Amino acid sequence: MAGQFVEIRDYTIELQWWDAYKKWLIEDGAPCLKRKFDIIDFWISGDIKAEVSGSDPKPSPHGQPQVCWIIRWANKAARDAGFAGLMKDEEWQAVWAKHPNPNAYLQMNGRFMESV
Repeated sequence: MAGQFVEIRDYTIELQWWDAYKKWLIEDGAPCLKRKFDIIDFWISGDIKAEVSGSDPKPSPHGQPQVCWIIRWANKAARDAGFAGLMKDEEWQAVWAKHPNPNAYLQMNGRFMESV
């Protein structure tokens, strides 16, 4: 559908926290977020290494993101309101309290794209 607006979120997690984070994401984080937002899906890295190419490939010093999720939004204003509401949501606060280490995010990247 032309004009569909999405946010693509990529996270790079400290390796020593990866297993605990992945467990939290699968058991608590993703299910809760899927109830709150129009999430296309979550993806986590597997055993296949990333392929980086181009005329000036420079991977991040933190490595490749291990988590990617895509959220469908009406527009950027709806996204901003949605995340503001999430921070006040009691169910999400309880899920976030179970997070193994909220400071383990080495890098978070949010990209906003529209379909063509």
